[in-house]
Amino acid sequence: MDIPRQRAAAEHYGPAAARCEFERGTDGPRLIMVGVDGSPTSERAAAYAAGLARRQRSRLAVVFVGATASLVGALYGQAAAAAADTNEELAEVLRAAVKEHAEEIGVPITFIVRRGDPYTELRDTADQLKADMLVVGASAQAGHRFVGSVATRLVKQGRWPVVVVP
Repeated sequence: MDIPRQRAAAEHYGPAAARCEFERGTDGPRLIMVGVDGSPTSERAAAYAAGLARRQRSRLAVVFVGATASLVGALYGQAAAAAADTNEELAEVLRAAVKEHAEEIGVPITFIVRRGDPYTELRDTADQLKADMLVVGASAQAGHRFVGSVATRLVKQGRWPVVVVP
């Protein structure tokens, strides 16, 4: 049974995106996308992406991917409800941080919440937004050395430059 994907509307913060005229030597990325999950490495990735977007005069898309209802539903009883609440709370914390810092850094930022597999959702969102570059944090989980992390899978996809921040 195919469960329809839930898509939330993108939220825009910070100054309006200015029309960028081509200028020799400054034709860098127009849209930088960063995946965040609340981990220390994703926070460093977001800071790096924000600084890069400011220096390059690019737009920034911040994408949070939470677990789907089917993944959370696989847990038992109260644990499932707690996991869903945690995802929502984390999305709200990240949204507030993005909103707070958008004007401060002077970069047009779009905050997007997705549900599902992080690799699939980041890949699809990057394609949908026509991102010029992806920034993600390195995985701190030991098992990813053998199975492969989201960052490794995005690099192997080969569609965009991917910066992996330690």
